[in-house]
Amino acid sequence: MVQPRVTITSIAREAGVSVSTVSKVLNGRADVAAGTRSRVEELLDKHAYPRAGRRGADPAGLVDLVFGELDSPWAVEIIRGAEEVARAAGLGTVVSAIHPGSAAGAGADGGGEPARQWLDNLVRRRSEGVVLVLEELAPGQLARLESLDVPYVVIDPRGEPDPRIPSIGAANWAGGMAATRHLAELGHRRIAIISGPAGLLCSRARLDGHRGALESAGLPADPDLVRYGDFHHESGYVQAGLLLDLPDPPTAIFAGSDQQAYGACEAARERGLRIPQDLSIVGFDDLSVSRWFSPPLTTVRQPLAEMGALAARMLLRMARGETPETRRVELATELVVRESTAPPP
Repeated sequence: MVQPRVTITSIAREAGVSVSTVSKVLNGRADVAAGTRSRVEELLDKHAYPRAGRRGADPAGLVDLVFGELDSPWAVEIIRGAEEVARAAGLGTVVSAIHPGSAAGAGADGGGEPARQWLDNLVRRRSEGVVLVLEELAPGQLARLESLDVPYVVIDPRGEPDPRIPSIGAANWAGGMAATRHLAELGHRRIAIISGPAGLLCSRARLDGHRGALESAGLPADPDLVRYGDFHHESGYVQAGLLLDLPDPPTAIFAGSDQQAYGACEAARERGLRIPQDLSIVGFDDLSVSRWFSPPLTTVRQPLAEMGALAARMLLRMARGETPETRRVELATELVVRESTAPPP
């Protein structure tokens, strides 16, 4: 019979204490009653739980990177930037994925097996800190991170950044403005947008920038030309198809991600449209494959590797006990003009 895996949560349940209390014992914190500490330590010894708290023990020389999902070149670029900084500091990296729904659906206490698993593993590894790239983190999970005394930095938070939490982002509004302004300057008057998820801060900022560019160019904001996707190929393909089947279709599409732009290109080709002769398309990200796409994709460069690198550098400063100069950093975006855009037919 397979024995159940011992976790911080199971130790806490058996001891009749909170998870944060077990974490304090593991970290050698003094603010635990003697009787409680003794009971928790007995259970830790009984179950042979690794005694590797950050305080009072040498760190293992690791940085954790935790993503909502990993099936995207976007994630690979962030990992590349963070890994380079960690390697230069003599540290290794550990990458984990909490798939969509496991964090948000875990409940306020931060429960749910994937969420519990990476937090428990974090204690075992004695990581220097965590870079979080998640749409949402349950309040209970943040509380556990803080109780573990592990520094963390968030990349692209879902909503308005909490001023207390260090976060890294990009100038999404300026990027959206630049993409649509480029299309307007080419002479396009029917410019559609396939945004990302409506609830994400970066999606809203790109959409606001798009609308600002339309207003500056004296173009109407047609609600039929605003669609929402999920940043992946399929949603770009589906939403572009709906746009191109309108009685008065757009002559240009600004996609909220390069992957959505790839899907939009496929939808256009299926309808016999040539890019850019019949339809111009702009993406957002500047993934490495975009320059080799056919035709090479005009896009807004989001400095993903630099975001990962900056998050790792900020994290390592915090691990040394230093206070970040600023809690919120936004890196500049840049329009990269290639061959997928041209004046309208």
